[in-house]
Amino acid sequence: MGIVISRPGRAERAVSAAPGIRVERLTKRFGAFTAVDDVSFDIPAGELVAMLGPSGGGKSTILRIIAGLEQADGGSVWLDGLGVDHLPPRERRVGFVFQHYALFRHMTVEENIGYALRVRRVGCAERRERVAELVALMGLHGLERRYPSQLSGGQRQRVALARSLAARPRLLLLDEPFAAVDARVREELRHWLRRLHDEVHVTSIFVTHDQEEAFALADRVLLIHDGRLEQDGSPLEILDDPATEFVARFIGDVNVLDGVVRAGEATVGALRVPVARVTAVPPGERVPVRLVIRSYDLKFWRAEDGGVATVRRVITLGDRVRVEAMVDQAGPLFAQFPRRSSLLHGVAPGVRIGIEVTAARAYPLAPGARPAVPVQHREPRRTFA
Repeated sequence: MGIVISRPGRAERAVSAAPGIRVERLTKRFGAFTAVDDVSFDIPAGELVAMLGPSGGGKSTILRIIAGLEQADGGSVWLDGLGVDHLPPRERRVGFVFQHYALFRHMTVEENIGYALRVRRVGCAERRERVAELVALMGLHGLERRYPSQLSGGQRQRVALARSLAARPRLLLLDEPFAAVDARVREELRHWLRRLHDEVHVTSIFVTHDQEEAFALADRVLLIHDGRLEQDGSPLEILDDPATEFVARFIGDVNVLDGVVRAGEATVGALRVPVARVTAVPPGERVPVRLVIRSYDLKFWRAEDGGVATVRRVITLGDRVRVEAMVDQAGPLFAQFPRRSSLLHGVAPGVRIGIEVTAARAYPLAPGARPAVPVQHREPRRTFA
């Protein structure tokens, strides 16, 4: 169910005047397993932030610690400049929306929305006024007397959101809020949540493993992997300037190839790849690297004089075309183009092609590292190039 916190009652520990959220060196272990590993970040008041990463990476655990539903083994949480580690969940003034709604089945829509207000002993008139306000805000007019079993998935999620906002929380936490609805409803709810946030301006964090969802909705993205914060930045910063090899590989559709770099150029079989910078590589030395190349950072053209690769497949994916090729002495490489792109002229299975890499990220290979494994193709998603 949505957890809504009462007005501050106990003395809270003041540490700063800055509003928003501050998490410092958060750690959580379950036996020998470290679920959250020394995570720190700050979120200014009013931001909508996505916590993105693979399943099982620690995102939901961080959310539950902030809400007070889990006890951290180390680190601290501040809300609006006040330390809240000693406070129980109901005194943190946090709204929590769960993945599977957690609505009370025996209560109507209006009873679910007003539940937290009733628990707080808010007067009937004030409670009815607040419920009516949220019904209008969430587009639930006409559904007030229905039970959860009589609602669609999207309607249930809007009721859960209304309930979490009823007591005017200072922070809204959403744990994969759209995972239980189909793709069409999920898209509608994304647009709706962004509009809602722009209207109510409550500081919000939502957990997701869906990149398109994170990039379409959030002002900032926290990328979590194996319990650690890999990168904190805007969607464009994470896409264009990935901080680690994991981030570069996780975001978008990418090629991963092993090569050798020297003097700003990497060699991968017959392919030559310009590399702007490689961390910790002395100038002039030949150093093994792992290259991450996004599918839209490539140009293919039919080569009349030999080329460096052979086209294996050309696949139409709606408004885009995926071209798979085999690079001489290197291995598979794929690119994606708009369906009517002039770059596709003459490109067909069996054709020899030239290749230009317009951007690549290079990371030094650790001694004994396993060979690069091609990244599996994912369905095309909106990009922010």
